Amino acid sequence: MSLYSVGDMSQIYQLRRHSAELKSHATRLADEMTSGAKADTGAAVRGDFTALAGVERALASLESFAVVTAEAGQSAATQQAALGTIATLLGEAGPMLLSASISTNPAVVTSATGDAAQKFAGIIAALNTNTAGRYSFAGIACDTRPVASAQDILAALGAATAGETTVSGYVAALEAWFDAPAGGGGYLDAAYGGGAPLAPFAIASGEQVEIGTTAADPEVRELLKGMALAAMVSQGAMAGDVTARAALTRIAGEMTMSAAGDTTALAARVGTIEAQIDDCATRNSAEAAALGLARTGMTAADPYETATALKAVEAQIETLYTLTARLSALKLTDYLR
Repeated sequence: MSLYSVGDMSQIYQLRRHSAELKSHATRLADEMTSGAKADTGAAVRGDFTALAGVERALASLESFAVVTAEAGQSAATQQAALGTIATLLGEAGPMLLSASISTNPAVVTSATGDAAQKFAGIIAALNTNTAGRYSFAGIACDTRPVASAQDILAALGAATAGETTVSGYVAALEAWFDAPAGGGGYLDAAYGGGAPLAPFAIASGEQVEIGTTAADPEVRELLKGMALAAMVSQGAMAGDVTARAALTRIAGEMTMSAAGDTTALAARVGTIEAQIDDCATRNSAEAAALGLARTGMTAADPYETATALKAVEAQIETLYTLTARLSALKLTDYLR
């Protein structure tokens, strides 16, 4: 009968190796208990990563959509707030201008148009609203203030209407300045500093939303005409002609009242876009939650099995320590006795 023995040094190395393996196993099981996921993903999916990769890809896409949706929502909300401010200012100025135009006291016209000039500056400030470093009415040139100051616009209008001696001619010159196409020396050249409309936002797979309103849009320019006309009267348009100034004030009031309704319609359009963004964000969030649960189900570690295995490893480690202590206590003299 052959007898094989293991040297002391070999035995020490063997015990160390067993100890390292058991500690590594215990650490892995402890991590699985803490995270709730299998450390070996390949074993958890039995080597087939197709389904897991599909879930991960979908979650990554939803994270990207969440960023875009947040950006689109912020842009739409900023425009909605600005349009609300503009509607309020127009709604206050319109009736006041109409009332002043029928007064026989020239001071009333001066007072009403002066207030309208202040509100005109407020409308320009609303169009130049900046949120998180982005001008919402500037289109793709979101880092550039879209509309020149009220003073600059009125100065340009003063040049455009210079020499007009009739009410109809003055109003026509003002409207022509606002309606002039790019290159025509009007609003788009002298007052608008933004760029083309933003490209549509991809907020979900196969779904886009377009927030293309800029300060260059005809609807926005219509909002400015009446208040700009009133502001020009406050700065002395048709000076000395009380009747003409009253007529201009009346026309400015009518334009402003009409613009107030147009602003409401524009705000409703932006509100529809906001609702679409919110609905999409809710759907994306629900889908991400469902996919997260699916991913967890694929890679989850069973708490009971993991706890049982961890307990068994702890018992093995304790046994190894006990054996190591006993083997370390063996002496040749004790054997020879």
